[in-house]
Amino acid sequence: MNKFRLTIKLVVIATFVFAFASLAQAQATRTWVSGVGDDVNPCSRTAPCKTFAGAISKTANLGEISVLDPGGYGAVTITKSITIDGGKGAGWGSILASGTTGVIINAASINVILRNLSIHGASTTAGSGIRFLNGRSLTVEDCQIFGFTGTGVTTVGDGISVELAVANSTVNVRNTSITNCTKGIRLTTSSGLLTAEINDVHILQSTATVSSAIEVGTGGRVTIRDSEIANYQTGIDVTGSAASNASAHVVRTNVLNCTTGFAVGNTTSGVSASSFVLNSTAISLAGGIIRTGCDNFFGGNTADVSGGALTNACVK
Repeated sequence: MNKFRLTIKLVVIATFVFAFASLAQAQATRTWVSGVGDDVNPCSRTAPCKTFAGAISKTANLGEISVLDPGGYGAVTITKSITIDGGKGAGWGSILASGTTGVIINAASINVILRNLSIHGASTTAGSGIRFLNGRSLTVEDCQIFGFTGTGVTTVGDGISVELAVANSTVNVRNTSITNCTKGIRLTTSSGLLTAEINDVHILQSTATVSSAIEVGTGGRVTIRDSEIANYQTGIDVTGSAASNASAHVVRTNVLNCTTGFAVGNTTSGVSASSFVLNSTAISLAGGIIRTGCDNFFGGNTADVSGGALTNACVK
């Protein structure tokens, strides 16, 4: 009887050891995907997974998913701090999000980095490229987002849609192109402030009759640098109020061929060293204030400024 009990105990101990070993193996710091992989694999370099969704369950918090070769790796929902890197050279990670959203980020206090990804909406009318619903920070760099052509309401047709219900989150978008999306970047939070940096971002549309390239809603505070916006109904649209501290500060940015280049409602924003060319109205003030560095260029607009005058903030 004692030998039997000892055997049972050893079996139980061995089971727990193997279970923990399996769990440790499943939660690797770095995992890999390949077009010829399989999601039943451990997502190692020599036995990669097939999709981002398959790899994320086997990647530890604060870990990274890397791409071995060009391929389509599917839509993914992220609920942990993680980096997804589509790679360069041999790798280039693609997400074909036809009729759905490419990447959803939705968990408290997480930090997510998306790098070297191509996110394609296939010109269907549902879904957005990236939706940031909950988390501490989102960084998007060296990405291409295109073909999200929904009606422009929340969750549909946005290249990047930030719809937070938490305060003091940050968004950084760098060296990224957003093409033929109904709305380029939407920024809003229902609690506190959302701070965003948009650097070297190109937001282009084939027609100037759709939505806005960058919408700064409630609580959004954004700096836009060294970027280009073309062919939108509104290039930069600050819809959030002064009470929510919404603002946009535009530096060294070109706004071309929009119905309205930069629209500001009841809030204060700024613009310097930027150009507004061939817009119907370059800058529109609807009760708001735009401080200018007096070094902007206006050319070929039907109206350079409407609804008021820019506030001179030149350094003498």
